[in-house]
Amino acid sequence: MTDREQMVEQEKQQSPLSDREIEEADDRSSTSAKVVHEAIRLEGQEELERPNSSIAWSGLAAGLTMGCSMLGQGMLQAALPDAPWRELVASFGYTLGFIFVTMARQQLFTETTLTVMLPVLHRTHGLGDVVRYWSIVFVANIIGTILFAAAASIPQVFSAEAVRAFTELGGRAVEPGFIMVLVKGVFAGWLIALMVWLMPAASSAKFFVIIAVTWLIAAGHFSHVIAGSAEAAFAALHGVTGWDRYLVGFLLPALIGNSIGGVVFVALLNHAQVKAEI
Repeated sequence: MTDREQMVEQEKQQSPLSDREIEEADDRSSTSAKVVHEAIRLEGQEELERPNSSIAWSGLAAGLTMGCSMLGQGMLQAALPDAPWRELVASFGYTLGFIFVTMARQQLFTETTLTVMLPVLHRTHGLGDVVRYWSIVFVANIIGTILFAAAASIPQVFSAEAVRAFTELGGRAVEPGFIMVLVKGVFAGWLIALMVWLMPAASSAKFFVIIAVTWLIAAGHFSHVIAGSAEAAFAALHGVTGWDRYLVGFLLPALIGNSIGGVVFVALLNHAQVKAEI
């Protein structure tokens, strides 16, 4: 019998409410932090034990799928009038890649900064397992985004207005410079890992959680290393920016920032709040 079931049984013995009323109250209560923590830990443990080939294919699929964030935001931006609210509405298009990746259970690097860290904190796996997993997922994600950017660059696939919007998104991704991309990356990494933490308790509201969190990333112009890679690679393919700026001006600082945001602000802090209880 779990701790929660024992508590319910004790409540039945001590409470003036009927058994049915106590069970209904238990169903309506919020999911505890311990339950959320354990659900994510088990998911991370399962991922760390997957074969390298499975991780790689899942990561490649996620990288390709994340290109839909560029498509959604760029096409909305191209279609909407030049008004103060245009970016806020176009940012909803950015959520598409994250919705598809999450619902399809594909592996996105920024989500795994939380999931695969919890087994390490529980000492069921070592840092070597995490480095192996992250390396495969990240490389596969990036290859997928570059392939998507190349496919989207085929002439006449998209309208001139959409192509212009895609290149603007890519130029804006690399524009802040190393330090600011890193800082913006911390915010994006924190929000994505927070989204993962919210999912076990979200139940049927998962769809809206994904939209709310990822819309905030787009509206805040935060730097997400995978979604931004598709945009920056598209800009580099069209000569708007150089590949050196893609690598050093965006990819590296965004990777560092996302990792800090996911590991420090969510994995470590959220583990700390339940460590004494588990």
